[in-house]
Amino acid sequence: MNSDNNQIKMLATSIHQLTRIDNYVDTKVPGLTVFKKTEANIPQVGMYEPSVCLIAQGAKKVLLGHEQFIYDTQHYIFSCVHLPVVSQVIDASNDTPYLGLKLNFDYQELALLIADLDLPLPKNQKASPGMATGDLTDELINAFQRLINLEEESEHIHILAPIIRREIFYRLLTGEQGEKLMRLSAMGTHTQQVAQSISWIKTHFAQSINIEMLAEMANMASSTFHQHFRKMTAMSPLQYIKQLRLQEARKLMLTQHFDASRACFHVGYDSPSQFSREYKRLFGDSPAKHITKLRNNLSSKS
Repeated sequence: MNSDNNQIKMLATSIHQLTRIDNYVDTKVPGLTVFKKTEANIPQVGMYEPSVCLIAQGAKKVLLGHEQFIYDTQHYIFSCVHLPVVSQVIDASNDTPYLGLKLNFDYQELALLIADLDLPLPKNQKASPGMATGDLTDELINAFQRLINLEEESEHIHILAPIIRREIFYRLLTGEQGEKLMRLSAMGTHTQQVAQSISWIKTHFAQSINIEMLAEMANMASSTFHQHFRKMTAMSPLQYIKQLRLQEARKLMLTQHFDASRACFHVGYDSPSQFSREYKRLFGDSPAKHITKLRNNLSSKS
């Protein structure tokens, strides 16, 4: 059942109020972020965290490899793991800005809820794409509205936010995409094993990493691990590591003013020329030109 129009409008109003000054706001509620965009944009290379995302106004397109996901005021999207994607806001204007929210989660949180609910484990143990969309229901919108309302009742957040989070994940686990989330947290499934490897890569990507080591960590043969990793992320483990390194380098240059050479070595590259070639292939410009453009864009919007 799709969502009620009045409820989604109320949620849009709440997000709009929170983003009057800044377009991207980490709320007082742990893990909850709200955001606004006043124009459709060109495709952007970025990273989706393990999270569920809703749109209260507008629409967005996300590419994971060759697979396309579109979500809007009738559909949520979730990412099971950290996924390098290409995303694009496709419906936004000054009069009707794109308004959305994101709620992060972790595997332990889901695993505890599955255990408490004694939900049956999924029969299909194979890895599947690490991203999915589903129909946005009134119950989900209502729960997110109550979570956002806590911004005005900050003294109650530490008690009520965990309860509402639990309700949201309960509704996701028992909804149409629940099996995919359960495979993520159920011990021994290929999805869970690959997800653990991805979590490890996320914090060790600057080190020298080989497929055999990752496969052993996941308790799989190298060929099996490679197959399931590609199924979840739409890329090979080495391509995934490369994207993490390049995106981290971009962040270091943009926010901490690293030069290209320093960023290159910091994220694990041995060759500045290789780093520059691969950076340009991903972002469309050399590191220096790309960072200059990003800073100019940020300045023009401030």
